[in-house]
Amino acid sequence: MRELYQVWSSILTKTEINAIINTALSQPEHHATIFASPEVTANVRISSIRWLSNQWVSDLLWKYVRRANHDAFNIDVDNNAEMQFTEYHAKDGGHYDWHQDVHWNGQSNTDRKVSVTVQLSDANDYEGGNFEFDEVKTNADFRSKGTVLIFPSYLRHRVLPVISGTRRSLVAWFFGPRWK
Repeated sequence: MRELYQVWSSILTKTEINAIINTALSQPEHHATIFASPEVTANVRISSIRWLSNQWVSDLLWKYVRRANHDAFNIDVDNNAEMQFTEYHAKDGGHYDWHQDVHWNGQSNTDRKVSVTVQLSDANDYEGGNFEFDEVKTNADFRSKGTVLIFPSYLRHRVLPVISGTRRSLVAWFFGPRWK
């Protein structure tokens, strides 16, 4: 039976985590939007984002994507990614309701195939903000700092509201030929 996600708990080092955060914080901050609207849609998503285009970050994630793809997914995917540093602040009611990451109505010759979530905050830095899959029940540890979670981009998931503190994560979407 094919696995629906792969997770490496606390795999990234403190040095790697700090380098990702420092790189992200040097980028302009934006209010997060969704595919369906260029405007902020607060009932669906509240967070701040910063786009990253650093090849070293993509290469760091790619080694986990390759392994997860080999061990579990067998999806046609390339080392071509969009990456986004995300902060969910309790003061704003930070959350992201149910969604999947494939832009089905996109006009590109490629699709998001594999999604990556990297936990950059310590689990004690915030309350709430749990990551959940819609149809996959799990007791896996997604909260430990430095954890890398990888799954096919078509799986529905969400981030519950952060009720205190701030949750930081790096998300990435690796592309491949259009879904058939």
